[in-house]
Amino acid sequence: MMSKKIIILQHIDIETPGYILDLMKKDNLNLTTIQLDEGEKIPNNIEEFDGMFCMGGPMDTWMEEEFPWLIEEKNKIKQFVVELQKPYLGFCLGCQLLGEVLGGDVVKSKPPEIGILDINMDQSSSNDILFGEFKSTIKALQWHSYEVQNLESNHDITLLGSSPTTKYQIFKYKNHAYGIQFHIEIKNNTVSQWGCVPEYENALEDCMGKGALKKFDKVAQENMSEMNNNAENLYNNFKKIL
Repeated sequence: MMSKKIIILQHIDIETPGYILDLMKKDNLNLTTIQLDEGEKIPNNIEEFDGMFCMGGPMDTWMEEEFPWLIEEKNKIKQFVVELQKPYLGFCLGCQLLGEVLGGDVVKSKPPEIGILDINMDQSSSNDILFGEFKSTIKALQWHSYEVQNLESNHDITLLGSSPTTKYQIFKYKNHAYGIQFHIEIKNNTVSQWGCVPEYENALEDCMGKGALKKFDKVAQENMSEMNNNAENLYNNFKKIL
């Protein structure tokens, strides 16, 4: 595994691959992190990377005027996933970017999903490389106001998991690129850290009322070991396709 090169696209410095990052460091993977919101550019030689991680962020896929680097990011994701057919994991915003690149629409979630909520795995997940060992219902940390829809017309896409309000919680393109709308990568300090981001805090309080952060954090801690186990499972299976 040591020679495997992973590129990580980040949109805010606190949204890293979290628990999965710790596992990748333990495996001595060769990691390159691009901090897009700080003006770092995705290298042109992306074919040299074995896998791509695309993380969450407070911006949305359609904010290209405000965040012009989104245009280049979408092009590079398309090149990596569609042309080069290389392994990709996208979380939250990274899930929506993948969905948009593959012909879907990113629309407002009604209502926004914030909290530790259930994901129901689709039957098609049972023979999937990454999600085959997951329970039929898992707990997941949600913190999003937008989601991807209308992926049905792309016949290379398989739906793997949904929540009651969001159909495309987990989907894959062919057998190498995955969109995960929730945050499987979280660690013990994630919720309290993210609560310091104004956009996240506002969304949280709009959804769950004043002082929601403490409550949210408590429920997250109660479910942390299950969520970390799922992240480890996902990562170990992802290594098989690298």
